[in-house]
Order: sequence, then structure tokens, then C-alpha cells
Amino acid sequence: MPNVTSLNVNGKKLQVNVDAQASLLAVLRNDLDLTGTKYGCGEAQCGACTVLIDGQPTRSCVTQVGKVANKQIVTIEGLEKNGQLHPLQEAFIKADAMQCGYCTSGMIMSGVGLLSKNPKPSHEEIVRHMDGNICRCGTYQRIVKAIEMSSKEGRA
Repeated sequence: MPNVTSLNVNGKKLQVNVDAQASLLAVLRNDLDLTGTKYGCGEAQCGACTVLIDGQPTRSCVTQVGKVANKQIVTIEGLEKNGQLHPLQEAFIKADAMQCGYCTSGMIMSGVGLLSKNPKPSHEEIVRHMDGNICRCGTYQRIVKAIEMSSKEGRA
């Protein structure tokens, strides 16, 4: 049974007419055409669907859209400001931290969540925080390097 749900996505207030129990991932991709957030496992295990909800990295595949009404949701598309990539997006490019790119948006969103709470994490803190985001291509070392680069530049 569809409900009208009010969402704050990437700084915009939006109305969607969906079942409150629908996954946030499905609504982002199918109803709002924000396809940067990826479907990976559907079980909150791989991290491909990670978005920020009130600044907290959250797996959107298992998050019911009705539970995030009126919260601040940021997707990978919301990181760019005035034509400028987010510093961590730039660092991913510089560190060549992506291969196939499927996990990249979830990795970046998790990294942004970390850097917003801890702008200068240690190597071990980065590894611990990123544990659970899976990269099938195995670019973990470059992903950690990108987060370290963004942290060192103080542009998180």
C-alpha cells in the first residue's frame, strides 16, 4: 500500500509515493533515478549500497524508506558541490583506488563518514572502519591510501 513519504536527499526535500517498507536503495534507484548507489548483496554485507543518513554510513538495501523520512540522506551524487568533486572522490582518482568501480560509491560514502567523525584517522582506524565494504577487484590498499591522502590534505 503506497504512502507519501517526505525525504531529504542531497539537500533537496522530495516526496515519494512508495510503500514505507520499501528499501531506501530501491527508492533511490527506481523512483529518484539516483543510480550511483549500487545493489550488491541485498543483505547489508558488502557495502555497495552505503549512503549517509544524518552523517552515519548506512546500508540502504536493508533500510526501510519509512524509517528515514525527514532524516538527511546523502548519496554519492550529493558529494559534488558547485561542479567540484568531494576531496575523497578526488583522492580516489589520484590513488587509482578503483578498478571496476562497482564498490566505489559505497567505499567513498563509508570513507566520508569516517573522515567527518575523525579527520585524521590512523591507518588501523581506516582499515577497521572500512572492514565490511567489499571490493571484488581487491583494491583495498589503494582505497586506504586514498582515505589517508584525503586526511593528510586536511580536505575531508
